[in-house]
Amino acid sequence: MTQAATNAAPASAPITQDVLTIPRKLPETGRVNIIGLTREELREALIAAGTPEKQARMRVGQIWQWVYHWGLRDFAQMTNLAKDYRALLAQAFDISLPEIVTRQVSADGTRKYLLRIAGGHEVETVYIPEETRGTLCISSQVGCTLTCSFCHTGTQKLVRNLTAGEIVGQVMVARDDLGEWPQPGAPRDETRLVSNVVLMGMGEPLYNFDNVRNAMKVVMDGEGISLSRRRITLSTSGIVPEIAKTAEEIGCLLAVSFHATTDETRDRLVPVNKKWNIEKLLGALREYPRLSNSERITFEYVMLDGVNDSDDDARRLLRLIRGIPAKINLIPFNEWPGAPYKRSSWERIESFADIVHKAGYASPIRTPRGEDIMAACGQLKSATERGRKSRAEIAAEARA
Repeated sequence: MTQAATNAAPASAPITQDVLTIPRKLPETGRVNIIGLTREELREALIAAGTPEKQARMRVGQIWQWVYHWGLRDFAQMTNLAKDYRALLAQAFDISLPEIVTRQVSADGTRKYLLRIAGGHEVETVYIPEETRGTLCISSQVGCTLTCSFCHTGTQKLVRNLTAGEIVGQVMVARDDLGEWPQPGAPRDETRLVSNVVLMGMGEPLYNFDNVRNAMKVVMDGEGISLSRRRITLSTSGIVPEIAKTAEEIGCLLAVSFHATTDETRDRLVPVNKKWNIEKLLGALREYPRLSNSERITFEYVMLDGVNDSDDDARRLLRLIRGIPAKINLIPFNEWPGAPYKRSSWERIESFADIVHKAGYASPIRTPRGEDIMAACGQLKSATERGRKSRAEIAAEARA
């Protein structure tokens, strides 16, 4: 789970990334992968493949339920469709998910999947089981354009954005592995193993806005995977112009990788702050709960020894967020090879949390999960793109 940010670009630059665009058609088969298509996109694709326009909306509903409610991957088994129509679908379309390369299970039950996607690239997805819920942390990019100095993923160059299908596919792969799809004829079971999704994996979701939005439309659709928007949290480093769009077009919960209480420190930790500083970011965040009808914003704050963990930092944080419905999520730094920082002491973290709590804010200290398999916050980095920088290079960038 990555707390991500980006190098500052010229203020007039559009919020886009120079990345490879993956075509809808799978190069191996020439067929269109329907995973990740919105309902309207699927309707248009069905019409283009020969479905009568008057039937298209009904066919979308039928196929949608088979794929996203039942988890079916074979058109031939969609028994409420005529055989000749199933054959037409099989000729024109595919139902393909990312491939599991490795699956690691931590001593605490956390599962980390290394997934291969189109082009041979790999991303990581993490499932975290808890007593009352199961949280799936998904990625939005291969690598990251952001260079947060405390984040392992930030030492990996951005390769490309994930497609909507590759984002939805991570949710479906996890449900496959957990055996969560309902079984026809079995008693209805409302227990959800993947009950929450967090866009906190590799990449900055708001630098891949369209694909993230479309993927979440699929995940939130009530006739399929059916996760409420309040069960989805998008984490951003602070791409200010996209925050209002997130509220209006997705409406999910928002988390912000904050991590510092002065621009000087945040410029070093989260370099996107040089473009959209703390004042601009907080201005956008104050509007988010109203625009999205969300209850509160989560401020993610990684605890770095001697960098951002003083009592003065805690008090400054409280002054900055005054008036914003908020929770402060304190994250003990998860160290990785070559990291230029150390985790704050437990006493220091508890002192910080106590100041925040006494001011009336929830201030949970996140229990590190999956550290033994490098699956904790800020540790994700796909093996094929690893190209790890030296400790000296990382430390030099942190000082710059």
